[in-house]
Amino acid sequence: MPRRNSNVDRREFLAGSSATLALGSTLQANKSLAVTENHMTLGFSTYGSRGIATEAVVPMLKKIGYDAVEITCTKGFDAAPENVSAKRRQLIRQTLSDTGLQLTSIMEHTTPDANRAVNDANLVRMQKAVEFVAEITDRKRVVIQTVLGGGAWESKKNLFVDEVGRWVEKTADSGVTICIKPHRGGGMDNPEKALWIMKQLGDPGRLRMVYDFSHYIYTGLELVPTIKQAAKKTAHIAVKDTVLMKDGKFRFELPGTAGTIDYKTLLKHFYALGYRGDISCEVSGMVWSKSEYDPRQAMLVCYENVARSFQQAGIPRPKTQPAEEATK
Repeated sequence: MPRRNSNVDRREFLAGSSATLALGSTLQANKSLAVTENHMTLGFSTYGSRGIATEAVVPMLKKIGYDAVEITCTKGFDAAPENVSAKRRQLIRQTLSDTGLQLTSIMEHTTPDANRAVNDANLVRMQKAVEFVAEITDRKRVVIQTVLGGGAWESKKNLFVDEVGRWVEKTADSGVTICIKPHRGGGMDNPEKALWIMKQLGDPGRLRMVYDFSHYIYTGLELVPTIKQAAKKTAHIAVKDTVLMKDGKFRFELPGTAGTIDYKTLLKHFYALGYRGDISCEVSGMVWSKSEYDPRQAMLVCYENVARSFQQAGIPRPKTQPAEEATK
């Protein structure tokens, strides 16, 4: 059967299927949030723990005090599905269960391409990421996040719609939410463009965005307006600092170390607008690629800085077992 390339056809399909496949679970999730959850979680992405096995990172994070973890499944990383045997999947599952650390997100960067074979391979990676989630946790509220790559927006936007629509359509039997991440320098680089993609696809309940102000700062976008714009369609938040250099270029830093982003304000506004998901500390490749980078120290610094912002903002986190219990 030939692949449908029409954005209109895909929009109609997803709008209809959302009503039957996603609406019930989405309403139930919202009901559950309203009744049982009044907090955000503080997490760490294993994007910043290269060199340490995923099953070893989880208890480290728990001992430090984190509530949640994002596991990076991007090609070349420890937890890329092709690198994780059935035995290791069971070990990761057991470690998550034993520590009580919540799996909130999978990072799997699969960028749409003009080449059909590349897009088909991207779809397979998305499907394998969904399988991976099902094998390591019973938790329902997990997102798979990805950027969409570079290129001019006007020339890429219809390709983005087509391929993101395929990801959502072909993973319809799962409870996983696909999260697209606006990225500095990418074809989709702000919340407005992410919202446009969702609209073209009929706003399916299983398609949301990642909010990461480090990609908006110094581009003419402001913190509070972008929060108000994105909050209702945000299912994951990543945090890190951005520093503007004298030559007009930028560099990313660990969250809270440069003081360029007001995380207290970020937390308060998202909480007031109903967000109850994860605040995930993300270590940029600009940081972890340095020879002197120490992932264990980074975990500690990220936790101390962002946990302090939670306290300053008065945002509750889940009640968890004492950190020292995680190592028993």
